[in-house]
Amino acid sequence: MATKWVYLFSEGNATMRNLLGGKGANLAEMTNLGLPVPQGFTITTEACTQYYEDGRKINDEIMGQIMEHIGKMEEITGKKFGDKENPLLVSVRSGARASMPGMMDTILNLGLNEEVVEVLAAKSGNPRWAWDCYRRFIQMFSDVVMEVGKKYFEELIDKMKAEKGVTQDVELTAEDLHELANQFKAEYKEKIGKDFPTDPKEQLMEAIKAVFRSWDNPRANVYRRDNDIPYSWGTAVNVQMMAFGNMGETSGTGVAFTRDPATGEKHLMGEFLMNAQGEDVVAGVRTPQKIDQLKEVMPEVYEQFVGICHTLEDHYRDMQDMEFTIEDKKLYMLQTRNGKRTAKAALKIACDLVDEGMIDEKKAVQMIDPRNLDTLLHPQFDAEALKKAEPVAKALAASPGAACGKIVFTAEDAKEWKERGEKVVLVRLETSPEDIEGMKASQGILTVRGGMTSHAAVVARGMGTCCVSGCSEIIMDEVNKKFVLAGKEYHEGDWLSIDGSTGKIYDGIIPTVDATIAGEFGRIMAWADKYRRLRVRTNADTPRDAAKARELGAEGIGLCRTEHMFFEGNRIDAFREMICSETVEEREAALEKILPEQQGDFEKLYEALEGNPVTIRFLDPPLHEFVPTEEEDIKKLAEAQGKSVETIKAICDSLHEFNPMMGHRGCRLAVTYPEIAKMQTKAVIRAAINVKKAHADWNVCPEIMIPLICDIKELKFVKKVVVETADAEIAASDIDLKYEVGTMIEIPRAALTADEIAKEAEFFCFGTNDLTQMTYGFSRDDAGKFLNAYYDTKIFENDPFARLDQTGVGKLMEMAIKLGKSTRPDMHVGICGEHGGDPTSVEFCHKIGLDYVSCSPFRVPIARLAAAQAAIANAGK
Repeated sequence: MATKWVYLFSEGNATMRNLLGGKGANLAEMTNLGLPVPQGFTITTEACTQYYEDGRKINDEIMGQIMEHIGKMEEITGKKFGDKENPLLVSVRSGARASMPGMMDTILNLGLNEEVVEVLAAKSGNPRWAWDCYRRFIQMFSDVVMEVGKKYFEELIDKMKAEKGVTQDVELTAEDLHELANQFKAEYKEKIGKDFPTDPKEQLMEAIKAVFRSWDNPRANVYRRDNDIPYSWGTAVNVQMMAFGNMGETSGTGVAFTRDPATGEKHLMGEFLMNAQGEDVVAGVRTPQKIDQLKEVMPEVYEQFVGICHTLEDHYRDMQDMEFTIEDKKLYMLQTRNGKRTAKAALKIACDLVDEGMIDEKKAVQMIDPRNLDTLLHPQFDAEALKKAEPVAKALAASPGAACGKIVFTAEDAKEWKERGEKVVLVRLETSPEDIEGMKASQGILTVRGGMTSHAAVVARGMGTCCVSGCSEIIMDEVNKKFVLAGKEYHEGDWLSIDGSTGKIYDGIIPTVDATIAGEFGRIMAWADKYRRLRVRTNADTPRDAAKARELGAEGIGLCRTEHMFFEGNRIDAFREMICSETVEEREAALEKILPEQQGDFEKLYEALEGNPVTIRFLDPPLHEFVPTEEEDIKKLAEAQGKSVETIKAICDSLHEFNPMMGHRGCRLAVTYPEIAKMQTKAVIRAAINVKKAHADWNVCPEIMIPLICDIKELKFVKKVVVETADAEIAASDIDLKYEVGTMIEIPRAALTADEIAKEAEFFCFGTNDLTQMTYGFSRDDAGKFLNAYYDTKIFENDPFARLDQTGVGKLMEMAIKLGKSTRPDMHVGICGEHGGDPTSVEFCHKIGLDYVSCSPFRVPIARLAAAQAAIANAGK
């Protein structure tokens, strides 16, 4: 049977969203409900996909069905395209299955030409209205379809108003608008090189193609990538008979919400304008009136509209966002959809709908977009101030929240400026572990290099600090403490505002508002915890992070990166002594200084977790990351070790690696220097013993995780060191302490040989940052240089470091679980890469049978909610 590419509104319903798009499905549903909807038809999302497959052409079969449906629409409405007696005018709107604001502007009044406008003027006895429709159509068609900028037409309108001595568009006469239409057509011809089209069917086909083209414009591509909307979905096109809100003072247009989208309060909220068309309300051309005032202007229409609002909210069981037009006192509904709302409003609406008996708890949990919870947990820009601000650049939204402060270029300056009471934004080429204290002192962090899993991004997310990374447009001059962005030179002390939720960068000061967790948050989270199967742990390296994560509902630590503990106070000095040691004795002496510090840290972590599991990863990063670079620090280290500055420099140089991410790191450090593993084991076990003594009722069971294993023999070697050391410590303590030794699966070979590795490993944890890097064979810190080209050419639709690659990396994970559990059925398996807090990745982890996900503290609520949604969506599968 031939594919059906076009549906009348009367042929569809709300369940056909994937085919008809959100707008088309809801227009069909409102038609089925018997609401006053101007009739029309929807060209399917599949037709859009076909348009691209056919080389951006509408094929004959689709074209034939469009023409057939124009005929059907003419029959339904009793009007005809281009007719001299009863002309048909339509609107053309895009509508994807997921709401994509700003995708494409609407085209109204399509079907007008010089002859038709005269017919309308004569028939209606209202020439001003007819010419107003025509000039609007020329302007919209030129702008939206032919991409001649709006501004040229706005300038002509302003010039005309100035000549006539009026301030409002509505004060222009029919003759003025007639003249304006001619000026618009002349402008069109000058810009396009041919006359404005007069055949309504030609106008329609051009408009349909423009909607299809808009699916692949830069704006749409970026929005899709940010919101996880696949390119393959395509957009539908809705062609609908016009209802005119600009016929005079008995006509109007408006938008309304059944509840307040900012607070969630249950009251009708919206605006309308008399004698206006759709875009006038949102364009701010005139100041609209509040929806309540419609009661005074047209009481019957207001009553009917309120009734329709109740019908729609009861039917969809969610807050509705509606567009309507009044044509000469007759109400028409042009659109309804589940309204966009703030996170605060989303929580309130979900709870209220449960209390009103409209939905159950599971539906309430499913209604909330987990990513929106970020706005409750981090500062945001003041909404009014943000509306007026124009971003100077956009980079990667690496860690959510908003920050405003004075620019500093070094971690030391950040600390110093903060101490004297200044708010700062740290701007760096890239950050490294030694910048940690400066990062803590900053309101926000902006880097020129690095991706979503770069050092800056990972650390900022852990601290809950706003971060925008990979802004390659910045021309940086760190030495002279200045940079150039969007043509302006910025210096130390200049104000900068950055939004880590959108990646946008603004010049100057935008005020921020603090995060507030609404009362409904706890209720929704309790429901989420009731339905989820996956446990949620946190990645935390400090007691402060661990305490925050517990407060946000974490059930353990899935990853403690011990290397991040070495930057507190003067510990780095002892650690550098260890790195630059040339004998085992020197190394052990330096490690002896570090041992009590590490032990103290682990004790505080166990205390913060109150008997919940704690996984401690042994030292992982390349040693060169810790060596001193400043002359003063090198001199200090030389004195401490009784060596010459030249010797220290030579040792530091010898640690340099050509490809450090695949170099001397992870378990390779423990194989080369077993004394490091010994010291860390002592610290972990002694801390556990002390906490167990203090809290006999807690289940303290340390999980020691050996990183970067690629062969069972490596794990066997390091595990032997750990077990011998741990057992000796436990034997000397008279305390019965259990512990586990497991590994991170972050090298493809480890996944492929997981059945072997499970003979030694008591648990697996997927380090998906490294596993993604090793599987793809590109560096997470350098990928930003070419990822945009991959997005533009549709090779990638999103960043594999931000959203788990389920096809490749996911297949390795499934294989490792299956193989590992065939050897050790009771082993627990988790994920502790940054993917642990990404909702689509969490769902995948649920499906493949992981026991827990671990993510940065501020993403814990997101993971809890996403885990519940995954369990509800996949129930019984």
